[in-house]
Amino acid sequence: MEKGGGGEDHTTSFNKYASACAIVASMISIIFGYDTGVMSGAMIFIKEDLGINDTQVEVLAGILNLCALLGSLTAGRTSDHIGRRYTIMVASILFFLGSILMGYGPNYPILMTGRCTAGFGVGFALMIAPVYSAEISSASSRGFLTSLPELCIGLGILLGYVSNYFLGKLTLKLGWRLMLGIAAIPSLALAFGILTMPESPRWLVMHGRLGDAKKVLSQISNTAQEADLRFKDIKVAAGIDDNQDDVVKLPHRGEGVWKELVLRPSPPVRWMLTAAVGIHFFEHATGIEAVMLYSPRIFKKAGVTSKDKLLLSVIGIGVTKVVCLVIASLLLDRLGRRRLLLTSTAGMICALSVLGFSLTMADHSTEKLVWALGLSIAATYTTVGFFNIGLGPVTWVYSSEIFPLKLRAQGASIGVAVNRAVNAVVSMTFISINKAITIGGTFFMFAAVSAIAWAFFFFFLPETKGRSLEEMETLFTKNNNNRRNVAAQNA
Repeated sequence: MEKGGGGEDHTTSFNKYASACAIVASMISIIFGYDTGVMSGAMIFIKEDLGINDTQVEVLAGILNLCALLGSLTAGRTSDHIGRRYTIMVASILFFLGSILMGYGPNYPILMTGRCTAGFGVGFALMIAPVYSAEISSASSRGFLTSLPELCIGLGILLGYVSNYFLGKLTLKLGWRLMLGIAAIPSLALAFGILTMPESPRWLVMHGRLGDAKKVLSQISNTAQEADLRFKDIKVAAGIDDNQDDVVKLPHRGEGVWKELVLRPSPPVRWMLTAAVGIHFFEHATGIEAVMLYSPRIFKKAGVTSKDKLLLSVIGIGVTKVVCLVIASLLLDRLGRRRLLLTSTAGMICALSVLGFSLTMADHSTEKLVWALGLSIAATYTTVGFFNIGLGPVTWVYSSEIFPLKLRAQGASIGVAVNRAVNAVVSMTFISINKAITIGGTFFMFAAVSAIAWAFFFFFLPETKGRSLEEMETLFTKNNNNRRNVAAQNA
């Protein structure tokens, strides 16, 4: 298991090569974000063109996440076998095929097939991008580099919204197909571009390729001393003798990973898994998918009726998301994960409550309440802002950095599977729930879930800022009975 030597703490400056690698790896997240953002507007045109009902719209929105769940469970083991780099390539190819099918989309079944194919790509992308970024970065810059995939998702969503606005002016049959199909171009480019990147040094060590790992570490470290210290820590974590520097033969650990992770986990691993599953569950159980995917419907309920104004309002959501993600990326390594997470969730509790109240007032009034409509729009923007200042980026940073080396990819894949499952449930049931308990009642429900999430984060998630990946097990080795004290010390 991993023991930390703390070697990575000796550096405080960014390594340009490591940053460039993390940025390229995060490009896969832009494609996913674009698909998410463009679908929120494309659904308006798809419903009109193909004549589908609300239930089919829900299924179309949510099926991507169900397929992503299956993809993420496959991605962990795949990345352990073929490497982090080639797993990103697989995700790119899946996005390419899915985009082609959706862009063709002559009918609902073909459209669903493309959506499912892209969904498998989403599962791979969401797991591998933050894991790769975490494994090539030093402790001092890991928060920023590992948050880049979430920032790129935000950029992709914004591009999707902009695409909705401009391509929506084309003919009905061409506009939405071009919106969905154009993502095939960057997907294909990334599939080839990824070959120029180095493999994760931690994956190389895990497969006994010590010489190759040492070369990569010399590229992504600022000094030879830093590279040697990181190399030593990783070898200790992998259970390799410190005197070995070239190629060693390590036992196959595929089956043992699931035993150590799920069937018979040690107390520290059980805590790590609880933390990862919990943070992924609450990321979407708090309702952000409903706000993002159905924001045109929310704005329409608030009195914004024309398609142009609806799509412009949604672009504002995308801008808010990106700005807050940039701020969060800059603060993660300064303020830490916990402080941003708790502040973000507290803000969401308030914003979702206000959104529920304003929509309830607007829904039950016989007159047009201008103040309620304005308040609901402001609360929607505020919810998106608070989510992306903490809960959004921290989820991916935290879950990709806490697991031991040999459990990291498959531990992260379990978290992504939970993430996609909850995302699918929210996106596929939102319309039905708001019909049952009103749209205002739905957001009151999300506010209550956010309050539970805040308590979970406070008591179960210790601070990881500044810790090397090899130190995480020491952090989580604390007796479970002392979690309350850990939370109090880090609050």
